[in-house]
Amino acid sequence: MTKPHALILRAPGTNCDVETAFAFEQAGATAERLHVNRLLENPRLFEKFQILCIPGGFSYGDDLGAGRILGLQVQVRLGEHLDRFKAAGKLMLGICNGFQVLLKTHVLVSADADDVPEATLTQNDSGRYEDRWVRLAVAESSCVFLRGLTELELPVAHAEGKFVARDAAALAQMAAQRRLVLRYRPRRCDSAQAVGAADIAAADEPAVPYPDNPNGAQANVAGICDTTGRVLGLMPHPERYIVRTQHPRWTRGEGREPGDGLALFRNAVEYFRA
Repeated sequence: MTKPHALILRAPGTNCDVETAFAFEQAGATAERLHVNRLLENPRLFEKFQILCIPGGFSYGDDLGAGRILGLQVQVRLGEHLDRFKAAGKLMLGICNGFQVLLKTHVLVSADADDVPEATLTQNDSGRYEDRWVRLAVAESSCVFLRGLTELELPVAHAEGKFVARDAAALAQMAAQRRLVLRYRPRRCDSAQAVGAADIAAADEPAVPYPDNPNGAQANVAGICDTTGRVLGLMPHPERYIVRTQHPRWTRGEGREPGDGLALFRNAVEYFRA
C-alpha cells in the first residue's frame, strides 16, 4: 500500500505543526500541513487523508479558553465531515491543544442530555504553565496509537491540562470501556510501586503527587481514546521526542533511540499496512 496521508490541521496560534509533520514523515507517512480556513472553504479535502492530527499550540490565542474557538469552529462547520472521517475507519490524534480541541467535538467524548461532555480539561492545580518531562503508564486497550506500548517518557507543556470527568459515573464508565489509556506515574519508582494493566485501567487509583502528575488530573489521566480505539487525545507531546537528542539528559547517557514518541506515529502508519 502507498504511504498513508496525514493531515496536520493548523490554525492561528498553532506552533507544533512542523514537528508533528516531521514525526509522521519519520514514521513512514506523508504529511501535509493545512490551515483550517482551507478546509472550511473546501471540506472535501478531508477525503484525501487517512489520518487527522490536531497538534499543540495556542489556537486563536486560547482567548476564550484552551482550544475552545477552534473546537467550536470544527464542530459547527466541519462536524459532519469529522463524523464521516471517523466512520470510514480513519484515525484522529489530538495533542495538547489538539486534545483540548477534540474534547469540544463529538468524536472523542459523548455528552449527556444537558450537552455536558463526559470529560473536560481545566487549569492546572499549580495555577501556572507546566513545562516538564513526565513518565506515563499505558493501559491495555484497543487504542491503535498505543499498540504494544506499556510505558512512555514524554514532555508536557500546558496551562490547562487537568483532566476532569463530568461525574464519578462518567469516569467509571470510561474506565470500564478501557478508554483511560494514559496515566501519569512517578518519575522514579521501584518494583514495589509498579502497577499492572488492571490497576492502570481503574477509575479510583491513588493520586500521583505533583510534579509527576503536573496538572492534578483526576485519576492521573494524561490521555483518553474513544470507544473505537481510533481517536486519541493526550496532553504530553510525542512529537517532541522522536530522536534521542531531544531528551534533556541525552548528553548524560539517558534517553532512547528512537525517542518514545515515534512509536505512536509508527503505530498509526502500520494500521494502514495491516
